Amino acid sequence: MKALIDWLDSRTGCRKLLHEALYENVPGGSRWRYVWGSALTFALAVQFITGLFLWLAYIPGAQTAWESVYYIQNEMTGGWLLRGIHHFTAQLMTVLLVLHFMQVMIDGAYKAPRELNFWFGLGLLGLVLALSLTGYLLPWDQKGYWATRVATNIAGITPVIGPDLQRLIIGGTEYGHHTLSRFFALHAGWLPAGVVLLVVGHIYLFRKHGLTAAEPRRKRDEPFWPDQVLKDGVAALAVMATVLLLILWPRLTGSHAPLGAELTAPADPSEQFSAARPEWYFLFLFQLLKYFPGESEIWGAIILPSILMGVIFLMPFLGRWRLGHRFNLGMLFSLLVGIGLLTWLAKTEDARSPSYRAALRSAEQEAERVKILARSPSGIPSSGAVTLLRNDPLTQGPKLFARNCASCHRYGGHDGLEGTPKDAPSASDLKGFASREWITGLLDPARISTAHYFGGSKFADGKMARFVKKDIAALDAPGRTLLVSAIAALSAEAGLKSQHTLDQKDASLVKLGQEALRSDTLRCTECHVFGKPDEDATGPELTGYGSKAWLMAFIRDPSHARFYGKRNDRMPLFGKEQILDEAAIGLLADWLRGEWYEPAAVADRAQTASKKP
Repeated sequence: MKALIDWLDSRTGCRKLLHEALYENVPGGSRWRYVWGSALTFALAVQFITGLFLWLAYIPGAQTAWESVYYIQNEMTGGWLLRGIHHFTAQLMTVLLVLHFMQVMIDGAYKAPRELNFWFGLGLLGLVLALSLTGYLLPWDQKGYWATRVATNIAGITPVIGPDLQRLIIGGTEYGHHTLSRFFALHAGWLPAGVVLLVVGHIYLFRKHGLTAAEPRRKRDEPFWPDQVLKDGVAALAVMATVLLLILWPRLTGSHAPLGAELTAPADPSEQFSAARPEWYFLFLFQLLKYFPGESEIWGAIILPSILMGVIFLMPFLGRWRLGHRFNLGMLFSLLVGIGLLTWLAKTEDARSPSYRAALRSAEQEAERVKILARSPSGIPSSGAVTLLRNDPLTQGPKLFARNCASCHRYGGHDGLEGTPKDAPSASDLKGFASREWITGLLDPARISTAHYFGGSKFADGKMARFVKKDIAALDAPGRTLLVSAIAALSAEAGLKSQHTLDQKDASLVKLGQEALRSDTLRCTECHVFGKPDEDATGPELTGYGSKAWLMAFIRDPSHARFYGKRNDRMPLFGKEQILDEAAIGLLADWLRGEWYEPAAVADRAQTASKKP
């Protein structure tokens, strides 16, 4: 071994380099306050290593980025851990930078002749924040996409060069593949290269000028080895332990949140994402902009931050005087308190905002839903993962209902998205539409004129309501038996997935009910068509009642003779008037019918539940 080391030393001079690195003088001896620079260097090394491994599986592209991150997070062995380390180390680096900056300021290590090194440190701070900002977009999920749009819009209000600067950043006028490519090039190439250059320069100047000892010196000077090396090693270990704790925190607290870094639904420019927020270390700026609305936004986004950065840049000159040093420390702590206060205000406002909490719940549900769809037998289509949610009734149905139907109807008492519309309902509640339970309530004399059915409409005292309250209420025991079979038969027309097993089990009851619908006891076919055309029918057709074809036709044109005809006075002709296209009508119909993909285990539980009386 000695011969090998001698050979290497003769070619490289490694012994001298190692001696200079390990036996540098530490004025006043080793101290824990000196560990922040080494901890930052360790964190940066972790970022470079994990970033290179993530690069092996990541594919930048509007139709491949989310898919590759999903693969890393959910399919690649240890991918969740690798991505978690990269994500949380990046966040921890911001904390370490602030602590290191505070130590430099308190110790006066920014004064002459260390001004240039101080500016190198400021440059490193800017590059690290830029790395965080560019990395935020790379998963190409909703959270990162919309937060990046906000950040780049701020660049767009820069005087004179704003619009051109924004186009340069996003690669054109639209956010898409070019935006992602540019951010990836910055994150994986240009910015790391700048960081390496500044780190090399920073370490060189640090070695040239040495440590600035914290006063007073309570101990004699010592070499860097072994005490300070040990403290730095413990600090690096603490950094990694903190990162692992953050990754495993959901399991340690019993939460069902996924391990590692968050991955929301794929970026969809057509869907607003109200839950978008920057990472916590940018929240103060997000909150500050709220106090500068409209045209005054430039003050909060550009002017004030530029003034502050200018003052910080000049601190080495201000610090030449004792009063100037005190001013610098006072400004630093005031700035940190202000940032902390703005961050706290942003968090508090979000916690108190019902709309934000609802948007956050929706975002979490969509993030979980897209994972279920991605694991389906059909997997992720070639058109990209974003189409999984666009074509999913469970995702799109509530949104379509809230936008187009909730002004009159309700779904389980709300607007489909668990919101409560201001106006009272003027049409029936459609949750469970065409199921046995729903039809039973419709034919209940005590319930038909309630808000759940006809209570808010002109039909509350119409022919159907009077028939139920008078004739159905007067049925004797055999008649009620017929009614039960008729309800089963009418519900079976819908072919609901949730009742498939029950309909098969009660096949004889359904067959009996088909005759009951035509019987003189119930007299349903006096007003409704069931089985054969009837020009004298005045009510909606019962043939195929509640089926997908029936429901789509009804949504498309409720004024058709099959349904309400000329009696339709309020319901829009969604298809006929091109309010909704066929795909949207189909998604809405599927959602109302409970037709969406579920894993086999979930579907089996639903079928088991439907068998229960």
